Amino acid sequence: MELTSWATRKVAIGNTCPKGQLTGPAGPADDGHTMQETAFATNRRSQRIFHRMKLQALGRSHAGKKFREVCETMVVSAHGGLLMLRHEVDNDEMLVLVNPETQEELECRIVFTGESGAKGIRVGVEFLTPAPHFWGIDFEAPRENSVKEDRAH
Repeated sequence: MELTSWATRKVAIGNTCPKGQLTGPAGPADDGHTMQETAFATNRRSQRIFHRMKLQALGRSHAGKKFREVCETMVVSAHGGLLMLRHEVDNDEMLVLVNPETQEELECRIVFTGESGAKGIRVGVEFLTPAPHFWGIDFEAPRENSVKEDRAH
């Protein structure tokens, strides 16, 4: 009786993710980190990209106290982004983000707050006016090595 290891069998599975999920790598990372930037295919106002970048955030904490901290982005778009903040903040409050490379300041609204973790709180922000060049990324340019959307579903 011949046994086949489950680890060596190949199983053909179709795309189990609904339309709009991660589409694959967007291009090579410039700092040696794998998956530095990844594009999402959705019906959103602008493309979302995994992009880690340090910047400064100024705002008011949940307790109403002013703060200024260096934080890091996780995902960015022409209309906002997802940040990791150490300060607890409330939805609908305002933040000012400062790009350290250009010193550009941009006002944004907090639209999402996630659970608190060891690295801080995930905070989703929306720019008051679209700012496609704030992150230093051309959101209109086609991404190299991006995977075409599966048209089979």
